[in-house]
Amino acid sequence: MVQISQNFDAGNIEIVSIEDPANIQLNIRADNKSNFYQWFYFRLSGARYTPCILKILNGANAAYPHGFRNYRVLYSYDRKEWLRHDTNLENGVISIDFTPLFDAVYFAYFVPYSMERHHDMIASSLEAPHCSHHLLGQTLDGQDLDLLKLSLPSNGQKIKKKNCWMIARQHPGESMAEWWMEGCIEKLLVNDSQWTQTLLEQCDIYLVPNMNPDGTRRGHLRTNAAGRNLNREWADPTLKTCAEVFFVKQAMAKIGVDFFLDVHGDESLPYCFIAGTESLDDWNDNRQAQLDFYRNKLAEINVDFQTKEGYPPKPRGQANLTMSAVQTAHLHNCLAMTLEMPFKDTTDTPDQKYGWSAERSKRLAHSCLEALDYFLKSGL
Repeated sequence: MVQISQNFDAGNIEIVSIEDPANIQLNIRADNKSNFYQWFYFRLSGARYTPCILKILNGANAAYPHGFRNYRVLYSYDRKEWLRHDTNLENGVISIDFTPLFDAVYFAYFVPYSMERHHDMIASSLEAPHCSHHLLGQTLDGQDLDLLKLSLPSNGQKIKKKNCWMIARQHPGESMAEWWMEGCIEKLLVNDSQWTQTLLEQCDIYLVPNMNPDGTRRGHLRTNAAGRNLNREWADPTLKTCAEVFFVKQAMAKIGVDFFLDVHGDESLPYCFIAGTESLDDWNDNRQAQLDFYRNKLAEINVDFQTKEGYPPKPRGQANLTMSAVQTAHLHNCLAMTLEMPFKDTTDTPDQKYGWSAERSKRLAHSCLEALDYFLKSGL
């Protein structure tokens, strides 16, 4: 008997019809108290060697319908290796023609990063002596909001270290952002690495690996438990609707920020790119030089990153201060950026088997840290 299930961490799908394996009809469930939807994650069971056609009916009204053009779904039998499979898009219906080789197979919009894996990552990171954990507070669903600090003793140096902040997964469906964080943490935890020592002699690094635990567990695309898009709440966050931003912004005000990177994924654009804060009233040549240096250095280090395609910068004076990077640059007068990775693949460096993947997200994190090292040494 063919079955569809989604009642697990980050699961999301609704069954419309399942009687005919050649015409399984599904809908993506919208975020709680929100019209946003695009993320899906479910399991197909009882269909071994059975030709199936799974149809997601409501793609036309998704948050980013263009994201389903030329989209290749991810599937896995063991939830460890996730492979790409072609889809067909017609009149907003996403069709997946698939014959499972085993009794159960998982499908997802991108490689999932569960809250259980998040907790494992936090716990294992604390084995390193230079990593400490700080509980910022609880989310609206009562989950912990975690902050990791990577720091080495000053050894009597009088040079004031920079405070470098990196946050990820304000939009929970952008799971590549937490895979990026896992790569970032892994690289920083190598305690006997001379590179790590050199970087942490220049700065303390503050990481919020998952800004939106509630949306993650609920299987949301873009919002928290209250239906709020966290990356539009940074001007005046409240404990009642967006405690996550409130706590992080409070900690940043107390500690200070000299560098800020907010990690995301883009549903439609097949590129890795960085968006800056050129729309600020006080944008100047020095700020432009900082942004250019970091982006260009990252492009030198990692072939998956490029600087030609991305979001067109808004004109100076038209800053949206509800967004994290813009608000942070405004308050702390620092280089603040938004990193975007694709859900699909990169146009110039495609991977037919995996597309943009968890591993490539992690490698990009390594490169971002290397670019940070160069940036701090530049003195800009």
